[in-house]
Formats: sequence, structure tokens, C-alpha cells
Amino acid sequence: MSSAISSLISGLGSNSAVTSTSSTGNSTSTSTGLGQGINVNSFVQLSLAGQQGQITNLQSQQTGIGSELSALSPIQSDLTALQTAINALNDPLGVFSSEVASSSNASAVNATATSAASPGAHSIAITSLATTSSYYSGAVVASTTPLATGDTFTISAGGSQVATVTTDSTHNTLSEIAAAINSQTTAVQANVINDANGARLAIVSTASGAPGNLTVTGGFHLASNDSSIGFTQAVAGTNAVLTVDGVPISSATNTVSNVIPGVTLTLGAPTGGTPASLTVAPDTTSISGAINNFVSAYNTAITAINGQFAVAGNGTAPPLEGDNSLRDAQQQLLSAITYSTSGNGGSVNLTNLGINVNNDGTLSVDSATLSSALSSNLSGVQSFLQTASTGFAANLNSVLTNLNDPTTGQLTLDSQGYTSSSSDLANQISDLQAALAAQTQNLTAVYAQVNVTLQELPLLQQQLGQQLASIA
Repeated sequence: MSSAISSLISGLGSNSAVTSTSSTGNSTSTSTGLGQGINVNSFVQLSLAGQQGQITNLQSQQTGIGSELSALSPIQSDLTALQTAINALNDPLGVFSSEVASSSNASAVNATATSAASPGAHSIAITSLATTSSYYSGAVVASTTPLATGDTFTISAGGSQVATVTTDSTHNTLSEIAAAINSQTTAVQANVINDANGARLAIVSTASGAPGNLTVTGGFHLASNDSSIGFTQAVAGTNAVLTVDGVPISSATNTVSNVIPGVTLTLGAPTGGTPASLTVAPDTTSISGAINNFVSAYNTAITAINGQFAVAGNGTAPPLEGDNSLRDAQQQLLSAITYSTSGNGGSVNLTNLGINVNNDGTLSVDSATLSSALSSNLSGVQSFLQTASTGFAANLNSVLTNLNDPTTGQLTLDSQGYTSSSSDLANQISDLQAALAAQTQNLTAVYAQVNVTLQELPLLQQQLGQQLASIA
């Protein structure tokens, strides 16, 4: 009987994870299934390996979707930038409405033009510039030299009195008089000027031309010897005198606006016997810049898209290599840049503007051809780009809206699909992890009990053997 039970116990421990050791007399023998128990964690992990593998597989899928989203997001940003660039070319109040004014004598007259200006040529002859009126007093030793009290002087600007000062105990130095003037009016600015001759009171009009011309009447005396201190006019305020296209113009300032509609003249010096020529023309430099910005934005977007369909040297496919929505977007963009219109004075496609399509779908600009098109056929270029509904810009904008609209865009829905799939996987993973945690807890309890039982078997065998021996 004892031998049969020993064989049974040995059979229970036939798994390699279970071992025991027994001793009889002076000899030691080793057998399986006695005393040592089992490795509970190993048994639990082996039992749940299938469930953990399922979770790992789902996590790998989620990582792949994350890579796809990370690759798609910057492409959508590139398409947004492209749409901004093409809309700048499609704006009727944008660069095509801008005008630029250029002068043959920029040191004498410079000019800026707004979209309200009309193209044309003008003759500007400047006789004299507008001047700013100023007065200064006689010199005293210092700005703090005491002055006699009771003297009064007045200041007028443009024929209107703006300040009156009477010297008294609180206004009897040049510094105090300057402060008193400045506290009364903004029509003039008073300061004390110091040089080798001493200190003088300077009064400068804040308005140029005849409207700011000053008159100072009265004066003051020194307290020490009653010497009279009067005022001298340094500069009279006079208007600028010029002619524009032979029409006499008088301006209180050297900035002359709207004599030519939409043009502001900045006068710098008399022109002498040779009038300056002023030309107002479309701002082709800005137009060319906007076209080059569009080309740059397009190349950035199409290069990023092309990169998702080019297998790397190590054979690794980009994340979006199998994305049919992106491949369709690539085809739509390539089709849009070959868009043509009829007529328009010869500007019927991008090639006529000097914009050529390269083998990889990117664009390059022939600056000479573009410059020639803008100078010789600006209206044709504008018509090709801006004609409502059928212009190149409107067509490309429609394509980009179809692809990238924040609500209904093809790539927007594509991105939302990736996000939804990732969210679904996250929920599945969470559910499986919760179930795995519960199973782990249950199996750990079961195998822990098996472990305890196996560790107690030697003692039970010994006790049973003793009982059988006593019966025999």
C-alpha cells in the first residue's frame, strides 16, 4: 500500500516545475512531485499566454494607427497652407489690386500708392518745402538765472493766441517759463537750449506750414541788471509749393495725400529746373511673390504626399502607403495643376505663366517667362487665375476644400476614421486587460492552493506510511 501511494504522489509531480527531495537513513534520493511545490507565476502566465497575445496584437494595431495619424496630420496642415496661398491669388482686393509708385528723383519726391490709385505717369515740380516755425530768446547765463518779475509775453500759432506767460516768483527762470508754456498748450513745444553763449528759450510749433506759423510778442528782463531779453524768429512757417501735372499745389506739410487719388507724396527737396517723373503701375513684384509662394506651398504639400508612396531603401513602407484617400488626393492635386482655361489673351494654363510641372509632380518657376507674362499680359494672367467659378485659383480651392474641409473633407473623414479605430481598439484593450486581471487573480489563487498541497504531500505520505505500518 505504501508503495502504491508513493507512486501516485510521484505521478502528480511529473511536471518539470514540481520537485521534491526525501532522505532515508544515511542516503538521499530525489524524486518529482514531493515537497517543492510549483512556480505559481509561471503556471499563471502559461495559462493566460493566449489572452496576453491577443492584447499585444491589438496594441500593435493601435500603434500602427497612431503612426498613420501622425503622418496624415502634417499633410493636412500643408494643404491648409496651400489653400491660404491660392486664396491670396484669388482675392480681387489682394495683390492684383495693389499699385506701386516709382519716382525718377526719389531724393526730391517719393510716393506710395494704394489700390485706389490708377496706373499712369505724373510730373512733380517742387519749388519749396513746408517749414516749421520757431522762435528763440536772447541768451542768459543759465537756465536757472533769475529774471525780473512782472514781464508778460504771448505766443500765437496760425494767428490764434495759444499761451501767455507772466514772470512772477514761481516763473522767473527759463526752465520755469518753458514748463509754464508746455502746461498751457500743445500747439508749441518749449525747451531750454544751452550752448557757448549761455541758455536760451526755444519755442517750436508742433504744426508745419502756415497753419503753425508762430508770433511771439513781449519779452522779459534780467533780475540782476534789468537787461531786456527779447525773442527772434528762427524759421517762419510756410507751406510747401509744388505743381502736380502743372496744377499749383500748396501743402502745409511735406506729406501730400490724394492730390493724385490713392497716392501719397513725400517731399524731400526742391526739384530745381527738372521736374520728377512719377509712375503708378500694378505691383508686379508683389504678384510675382504671391505666385512663388503658391508654388512653394504646392511643392511642400505634394512632396509630403509623394513621400507616403515611396518605399524606403530598407524596404519599409511609409505609414500611409495603403491609404486610398491620400492616393486619391495626390491624383486630384496633380490634375488640378494641369487645369486650363480657354482664351484670356494667351494665358490658358500655368505653363503660359512660366510655371512648369516636373516629373515628380512638383512645380518650378521660370522667372523670365513669369515676368514677361505679368508685364505684357497682366489682365490675361489675372483672368486665368481669378475668373469666378472657372479660374485656376477657384478650381484648386474647390479641390482643396473637398480634400481638407474641417467637417466634410475627404482627408478629414480619413483622419476621423483613424481616430475612431484607435478609440475602438483602446476600448477592446481595456476590456481584455480587465478580464485578464480577473483571470490572473483567480488562477493565482487556484495554483497557490495546488502549491500548498504539493508542499504538504511529503508530510502526508509520512503520516500515512506510519499508519499503515502500525496496521501491518
